[in-house]
Amino acid sequence: MPNTDYYQVVLQSGLLTRILDLSETGVVTSRLLVDRTEWLDAGKEFKLSLRYRTSDKPPAGMQGSEDSIIETTATFGKTDELAVSDTGEWKADDTNWSDALLIDGSAESQLYPRSKKVTTEIQENGIERWNVELTDWEDPTFSQVRIILRYELFPHHSAIRKKLIVHNESANWVKIDEFMIDHLLLVNCHPATEYTPSGRGAQSSILALENTDHTQGIILGSEIPSALRYVDGTGAMGYNSDYFEWVLGPGEQFESEGTFYYGCAGETWDTGAGLSKPVDRAIEREFQSFLRHELHLARAPIERIAPLWCTWSNFGPNIDQPIILELADLAVQAGFQTMQIDDGWQRGRLGTEPDLALFPDFKGMCASIKASGLELGLWVSTFRDEQSKDLRDIPDGLSVPWLKRLGGYGMSFTSPWRDYYADDLVSLSQEYGVSYFKQDFTNIKFGDIGQGHESRTRKESLLRGLRGLLAAQDRIRAGSPGITLEITHEIYWGTPGVPCDLAALQHADTYHIPPNDYSGVGHWKERYREDWDYDPEQLSQQLIAGCYQARVQLYAHRGLPLQCIEYYGAATVNVRGSLTTQIQDRQICSWLMGAPQLFAGDLASLTEENLNHYKQRFDLLRRLQMEYDIYRNFQWSGVPEPTDKDWHWWGKINANGEGVVVALRGDVESESCAIYIPWVNPEFTYQVTLLFTDGEVGRLTGRELQAGACVLSLPIYGQEIIELKIC
Repeated sequence: MPNTDYYQVVLQSGLLTRILDLSETGVVTSRLLVDRTEWLDAGKEFKLSLRYRTSDKPPAGMQGSEDSIIETTATFGKTDELAVSDTGEWKADDTNWSDALLIDGSAESQLYPRSKKVTTEIQENGIERWNVELTDWEDPTFSQVRIILRYELFPHHSAIRKKLIVHNESANWVKIDEFMIDHLLLVNCHPATEYTPSGRGAQSSILALENTDHTQGIILGSEIPSALRYVDGTGAMGYNSDYFEWVLGPGEQFESEGTFYYGCAGETWDTGAGLSKPVDRAIEREFQSFLRHELHLARAPIERIAPLWCTWSNFGPNIDQPIILELADLAVQAGFQTMQIDDGWQRGRLGTEPDLALFPDFKGMCASIKASGLELGLWVSTFRDEQSKDLRDIPDGLSVPWLKRLGGYGMSFTSPWRDYYADDLVSLSQEYGVSYFKQDFTNIKFGDIGQGHESRTRKESLLRGLRGLLAAQDRIRAGSPGITLEITHEIYWGTPGVPCDLAALQHADTYHIPPNDYSGVGHWKERYREDWDYDPEQLSQQLIAGCYQARVQLYAHRGLPLQCIEYYGAATVNVRGSLTTQIQDRQICSWLMGAPQLFAGDLASLTEENLNHYKQRFDLLRRLQMEYDIYRNFQWSGVPEPTDKDWHWWGKINANGEGVVVALRGDVESESCAIYIPWVNPEFTYQVTLLFTDGEVGRLTGRELQAGACVLSLPIYGQEIIELKIC
């Protein structure tokens, strides 16, 4: 590339084109096109601030003490909460920094690079990588800071991904903040649509903008984890300045997480049940392929785990070996694939050592569960008490300030303990035959400025903690490749915590989304008793409401692979007839937006009819998963959003055009509805079968199915699974 004062770099990936102008002041995107249509309004290429340390001493952490304790206590109502009290003042050295100088690649920058270099290469996987290197800033304090803008173009997708890398090659300490990876303002014809929810301090990680007639769109994606993410809905993506900063010592570098734009275009049409738009269709199909094959989400074979039953509801931590063995037998009868033993199996409910008073033969119990045909899951926390082997081996592994819960303390993912933790879980999986780990309890959002840990400031420790948590997932998977790893909304930020995002599923296999829902379980922490004073009809209505909430929460995450989203929970509790077989079917259908996980509740309350009905339905799902891979497919474009007031349906159709459609009736008066199925191949002929009622609709062409030729009749709160098999 010629080293001139002005030139352009054209980045083209499928329908998406991004043109960079390089001039004497830096670099700026001058055009952003989808299928030759301009989408750029204004904006800067990036933004960050640099500060230098005015002291020759590096920032220092602090020692934990009784004066720096944060007390946390779990509380439970309709969902889980965490009561927090801070018992002391705690500060680390975060002074002695200069005023900030702003860099954004434009003429308004306070710093300009006097040297620019562009390089390109093709990776083994076909990804085209462009690096724009900015160096030799005119301010001598930062003259030896290098900033690389890295763009990746994908051979099979209309996507351009971007990262920033900041190298500190000076002798000074440098702090980065106010960091925007992309600072563009896009044409905003409609309010941005979120395809993962915002909530509890975190913004959506996937959202999209569309043009006036909905024929074009740009999907914005951010791989920044949890509440550290900033996405403003107009095109800008970067770090939340309330939570982000980073300190670079001499010779160190910071590489940002990725952000990307994904272009799509096509026709919009009315299916008869709603609008089918190219953005929605892209998210259902090509975008899911992009997430799976390019960003490496959804790697676990979820059919090995689902359906999963968890011990938490109606037991809480009050479990022991006889209870677990009793429930394991019932879980087998009900056809569950995995039994996940939740909180309560460890000594003091902390660490990874079994409570031998409650589980005298924990290893034998685990072997018995495995021998019954169930996969074994264990709940683990990131808190340890003073008697734990963790603190014996890594005494400086506690987060500072100390975070206290259940008599133990939160451990730090910014310290060497994270590798110890990962290796410990690998050992657990090998010793007890564990296939699934649920990782829980929060400490990251409170920060860690422990002396000797990686973090230089409290704000820096937030991203370091999240990165450490995610790096631990990679280490566990490397040590035990067959393991399935779940992280909870609590460990990822708070209680109730943040929704799922791209970053979580790049490293963990499943994510437990908020809020926990105990609808229909009776008392969440009591075993079922025949003398329970609960109204069965009210519990039935709560169970139905829980099914609706599951669909709402899963649908809100529809930009992600839904088989990786775990919503708590489908209640397996029957109080004098509260759990009917029709409600069981509604549970199975509702959780089948993704994969049937998770179920929880006292299995001993179930009748033989309940157990047999679950078994029959789960056997059906296994057959459908084997034939059509239904868990990895979810179509919702052109049909109604989740409702319990009308009819609601969605597709689980694979790339061959086969699979199932799941349909539910709310409390609407109309007992019949034409089920428009826009996702089938119009050229094919399908054998259409109703699987819950064993009814044969017969043969219909794809065009007939698209036009609503399949008409269902269901009772109020009834449901059906429609199988579509190519003749």
